Amino acid sequence: MRCLFAIAFSLSLFGQAKRVDDSALKSAAKSASDGDWLTYGLTPGETRYSPLRQIDASNVKRLGLVWSYEAGDGGGDQEATPLVWNNTIFGITNWSIVFAVDARSGKQKWRWDPEVNRKPTQDRLCCGVVNRGLALYNNKIYVPVNDGRLEALDAETGKPVWEARVAYPQNDQTLTMAPRIAKGKVIVGAAGGDRPTRGFFAAYDAETGREAWRFYTVPGDPAKGFESSAMRKAAETWDGDWWKFGGGGSVWDGISYDPDSQLLYVGTGNAEPWPQALRTKDESTGHDNLYVASIVAVHVDTGELKWHYQMVPGDEWDYDSVQQMILTDLNINGKTRKVIMQANKNGFFYVLDRVTGEFISAQPFSRVTWAKGIDQKTGRPIINTEVKYAKEPVPVSPGGGGAHNWSPMSFNPQTGLVYIPTRGWDTFNYAVNYDFQKNFPRLSGVGLTGLNINTQGMQRKPAGPTTGPDPLEGGNLGTLVAYDPVKQEIRWRVPVGNSRYGGTLSTASNLVFQVAPDGRLIAYSADKGEKLVEVPTGLRFGMGPPITFLVDGKQYIALMGGNGGTQSPGQTGPAGAGPTQQKPRLLVFGLDGKAELPQPGAVAAPASADPHQQ
Repeated sequence: MRCLFAIAFSLSLFGQAKRVDDSALKSAAKSASDGDWLTYGLTPGETRYSPLRQIDASNVKRLGLVWSYEAGDGGGDQEATPLVWNNTIFGITNWSIVFAVDARSGKQKWRWDPEVNRKPTQDRLCCGVVNRGLALYNNKIYVPVNDGRLEALDAETGKPVWEARVAYPQNDQTLTMAPRIAKGKVIVGAAGGDRPTRGFFAAYDAETGREAWRFYTVPGDPAKGFESSAMRKAAETWDGDWWKFGGGGSVWDGISYDPDSQLLYVGTGNAEPWPQALRTKDESTGHDNLYVASIVAVHVDTGELKWHYQMVPGDEWDYDSVQQMILTDLNINGKTRKVIMQANKNGFFYVLDRVTGEFISAQPFSRVTWAKGIDQKTGRPIINTEVKYAKEPVPVSPGGGGAHNWSPMSFNPQTGLVYIPTRGWDTFNYAVNYDFQKNFPRLSGVGLTGLNINTQGMQRKPAGPTTGPDPLEGGNLGTLVAYDPVKQEIRWRVPVGNSRYGGTLSTASNLVFQVAPDGRLIAYSADKGEKLVEVPTGLRFGMGPPITFLVDGKQYIALMGGNGGTQSPGQTGPAGAGPTQQKPRLLVFGLDGKAELPQPGAVAAPASADPHQQ
């Protein structure tokens, strides 16, 4: 870490704007009523529910583009959630270029380019060049840079304040997640779960950038000792020489915070390599391999483990548990419970007590073959023995892309429903590469997972039995699912497009917004799932989740988009010119908007994005 320079006092661009401190973040839902969107999921509990209600069922069909801002160069997925504070929108592109624009007009206030050395960084990124967002606190913007730097910028000028080194690409670790602010600390984890890495997340002082503590999610070499009692306990659930291959458990998304209990809730990634046979002496022992595919709760002051819950003990199907975790209170069996909810990649929707980690419920929201169900007493999965794989390929659902991946879900306390972007059907063939250990130093890409990658397409019928709802007509389609976490049932679901899908936003006006893979911004009634309108964005694929904000008494919807082409609604290229792409853009929609995107031109081919997404 190094301090770059002090920012001189000047008349603030933000005037008398309310300071974004711990109190403001705790009451972020109220700030949303005033027009702001201060943190990744709107609240520390990641609800993505806005109290704004000006745009409703009676007028949502008037929604149109108000303005757009060209955010960066090249193509690629734009997965970030913009932040809004005091009539300014802060955004970040997939290559970590940060910008601040006037929320009224889209006029640029400042722009900062971290000048990432792209080729070596891209070579180490797991699943495409992505970045999911920023953090805002005490007049600073906190930036996760792809190459492993955590940067603090002055929110007024965009000038650097401090820099901390979190991860190193040469160690197969990068930064792609939006940081979490909690009690004066910036918490962030490193991506790299499909590479030979040891997962961790760390807390940094928001004013100085000094590291306060670090929590590893899997144990290292026992001969070198353990960093904490949590790692000593975890080591009892491993055997063999797992640390030589990293172990996995990377934290590449999904951190929530409860200011009352001062607990951070962190989702951990898949085990590495994927097949347990390659990271254990005796697979028959059935070791859990803590803390992969888990939620861990740690105290914000010390990083000390309070509790953990493991969704997939000994995970060998790439079932990361990093999906967004929503904190709320639910009436369950006549009692108010403080809960944490997650629609996991493995196809089950989990409800846990967030104070104690006690298991409350888990039911499938998508088609599942890896488990027959979840034991409702112990909370452990009832593994389907037919999906244990070796040399011969075994098709398993969900596959590596997951039933629900990074695309955020939202929770509407009025309807009591969670809105989950899902895949209708996802199957992947798993087979062990028994030459993995011999060839390990020379492997790259998917080969680092320990799978025999030449088995895809050999079998497509999943190993039975199956549980969960049948896919909607059309098979592997993106599906929007409305799930009741109290009754543990699906209320409604609608098809959205192909297997890629966008995150959701719910509002107090009984609306749910989602972006389809072909670039349509769709609004549904939150209670019944009736489609009310679809607005072509002019972009396709690689769309970030929508947010909403208020400026001068008017409500707007905003999102990041990129990777557009000639097949996108409203887009055409010059005759015979072949595919064209829009550059990364921030799009803002409002009632009676009449703006149009400029004609797209040819740009650099986007970095490939893998559905596993890190």
